[in-house]
Amino acid sequence: MLEAIFQIFGEFVLQVGIEIFLELGLHSVASIGHRRPNPWFAAIGYTLLGGALGVGSLLLIPDHLMRVGPLRIANLVVTPILAGLSMAAFGAWRAHRGQAVLRIDRFSYGYLFALAFALVRYFWAA
Repeated sequence: MLEAIFQIFGEFVLQVGIEIFLELGLHSVASIGHRRPNPWFAAIGYTLLGGALGVGSLLLIPDHLMRVGPLRIANLVVTPILAGLSMAAFGAWRAHRGQAVLRIDRFSYGYLFALAFALVRYFWAA
């Protein structure tokens, strides 16, 4: 049981950690372009970026951290939701401090990113 908790926590930390680094990188280049892209294009972009970084994560951690079938499906459902909530909380924290909030700082975009990331890891790290 304890091993399952560590596996779920490991997948969550992997996804949220990469998402936070991405968010920090996006904040560093946000001032370059002042025009915001169409929300649908942004959603597609975050989904593609999540999938691409999911593939990249397979180079770092090729084995799936969750080896039990039902836990893998639970991870596929729960972890993107938790990652989206984490990014929304991070965005609220930034907004409260008066800092710029990007789209990745909202639940829906953080969820899309994490879902694409998790789907890639689920199907390719079988």
